[in-house]
Amino acid sequence: MISLLVFIVILLLIGGGVWGWPLIAGALGVSSVIDKPGALKNITQLMNTYDITATEVETTFHEQATSSSVPTRRSKGDIAKTLFIYLGAIFILAGISTYIGMFWDSMGSAMRIFVTLGVGYVLLIILVSALHEKKYPRLILPLTLACVFMTTSGWFVLIDEVFPRSNDWHTVVLSVFGMMALQLGVLFGKYRLTVLAFTSLFFVYGFLHVGLDMLGVSITYIAIVLGTSLFLVGTALAKTSHRVLVEPALLIGTCWLNSGLFDLVADFTAFNWASLIIGVSVMLTAYGFQKSVRYPRLSGLGYFIGSVMAYSGLFDLVQNTSFELLYLAVTASILYACVVLQSRVLLLTTVIAMLSFIGYYSAEHFANSLGWPITLVLMGTAFLGVGTLAIKVKQKI
Repeated sequence: MISLLVFIVILLLIGGGVWGWPLIAGALGVSSVIDKPGALKNITQLMNTYDITATEVETTFHEQATSSSVPTRRSKGDIAKTLFIYLGAIFILAGISTYIGMFWDSMGSAMRIFVTLGVGYVLLIILVSALHEKKYPRLILPLTLACVFMTTSGWFVLIDEVFPRSNDWHTVVLSVFGMMALQLGVLFGKYRLTVLAFTSLFFVYGFLHVGLDMLGVSITYIAIVLGTSLFLVGTALAKTSHRVLVEPALLIGTCWLNSGLFDLVADFTAFNWASLIIGVSVMLTAYGFQKSVRYPRLSGLGYFIGSVMAYSGLFDLVQNTSFELLYLAVTASILYACVVLQSRVLLLTTVIAMLSFIGYYSAEHFANSLGWPITLVLMGTAFLGVGTLAIKVKQKI
């Protein structure tokens, strides 16, 4: 079990660097493209993700080429205006937060409600005015987040101050999330902004989760139902102007759904079988993402998590049985499958799984025998063979 733990830790550390950087790079707008073929592949993926045609690319390219000679510059007055607006908003929020923190204990119920819920609805009025005037698009995101935070906190404060204390937290959360989902849903129906879609979905699914839990539905089935629902919502968002929410929705939906399936399978069988089956399920989902050519980051992440789960579950199933060598055969087969799937992440986890098993098997069955020196030579030869094979496979990917 110690060798299995070491194997999982190594995979997590190395895998974090493999798929963590692309996710961070994508979020920050950083590209890891270093050559022309990579750039063309990246452009193709972006065109598939956002349904961009070659004609649109050509038109935009020519428009930028003709307008590049006359760069547009923002006036100093516009820059100063934007700067002072941001500074003013920061100081106002800082002053309100400081006041609440300093005098909260000495405030009465009405004052506590006013500085939370009242401020939230003042921000809501400002947000609606900004949306209606369409003059300050850069203020919409921070205004929306501040409004949502203050309004949600205010409703909890109102319920705590007005109604008697009880242990029925389901009703409280259900009421607040339902109110916020209705409020943000109305705003989204009117203005169709991505940030409003995101916050609406957050409170809708929070409302559904708490409501189903209140009705006594098992957490396992809640995860399966809501995870499937969120996955379908993510696929539907791909056909709208809110495509930036597609990857987070698909990621959360997939994790949510498979966590419920994992608990369900574990209840009927065992933990190792659940790890193996759900790991294969996640890998199949990653294959679907890869075939769509739209979500390369989700594909790599899915291959990593799924392979770690599958290899861990399979090892736990065959350990100390007469089928231990089946593990080596499975990893060797998947190593060849990496060529077809063209996944470097799956190649990495497979090579580490194979080498770790060879080390475990040798130490377990040959460590105290006279043939141990020969075993070391054979083990070194096996390492060289696996390493050479991995290099050849990587060159074909």
